[in-house]
Amino acid sequence: MLNLEEKEKNILDRGIDILLFIGVPLGLIALWEILSNKGVINPSILPAPSEILKIVNEMLSSGELVQHLQVSILRVVKGFVIGSTLGIVVGTLMGFFPKFNRSMMVIVGVLRPIPIIGWIPLLILWMGIDEGSKVTVIAIGSFWELLLNTIHGINTVDKKYLEVATILEKSKITTLIKVVFPSALPSILTGIRLGVAGAWKSVVAAELIAATSGIGYLISYAREISQPGVMLVGLLTIGLIGLLIDFVILRVQSKIIR
Repeated sequence: MLNLEEKEKNILDRGIDILLFIGVPLGLIALWEILSNKGVINPSILPAPSEILKIVNEMLSSGELVQHLQVSILRVVKGFVIGSTLGIVVGTLMGFFPKFNRSMMVIVGVLRPIPIIGWIPLLILWMGIDEGSKVTVIAIGSFWELLLNTIHGINTVDKKYLEVATILEKSKITTLIKVVFPSALPSILTGIRLGVAGAWKSVVAAELIAATSGIGYLISYAREISQPGVMLVGLLTIGLIGLLIDFVILRVQSKIIR
C-alpha cells in the first residue's frame, strides 16, 4: 500500500514538473501575444510571437538563418576545441605542479578579469577581421572556464588516493591518468558546460563588431535596419542552441560520472 502511494506521488510530482516546464513558457508566450494584439506592447519594438514565427519561417525557407547558424557553429567548434584543450592542459599543470601554479598565478590573476569584448579590438589589430581573430576570441572565452574548473577538480582529489599512489611508487603520469583525472572529471565536465556557454557568448560578441556572416552579424545588421523581429530570431536561436547543447552535455555527464 505504501509503495503504491509513493508511486502515485512520484507520478503526480513528475506531472507537475512537466506542466511547469512546458506550461510556464507557453503561458508567457500567450500573454505576450495577447498584449501585442491589444496594442499594449509596441510591435515596432517587440513584435508578437506570431510575427516572429512568420519571420522564422521566411528565414528558414530562404536558408538565411541556417547559413548564418552554420558559420557561427563552425567558429564555436574551432574556438572551443582550442580553448578547452589549452584550458585542460594548463589547468592540469597548475593543479598538479605547485611550482608551476605559483609561477602562473600573477599572469592568470591579471588576464582573467579582462572581458571578452576588451580583447576584440586588439585581436583585430593583430590578426585582422578574418576567421583567426574570431576563433581566438572564442578560444579565450572557453579557456578560463576549463582552466579554473580543472584546477579546482585536481585540488579537490582525495589526498588518500595520492598517498596510496605514492606508496605504490606510481609515476606522476600514471597517477595523473589513473587517479587525478578520474577524480577531477566531474569538475572538468562542469567546465566544459560553462566553456560552451562562454564560447557562444564570445562568438556573438566577435560577430557583432567585425563579421560579414554569423548569428552575431545577423543581429547587428538587423539593428542597423530596424528589424527587431530578426534580432529576436537571432537571440532566440542562440538561446535554443545553447539549451540543446547544455542538455546533451548534462546527459553525457550523468552517464560518464555514473
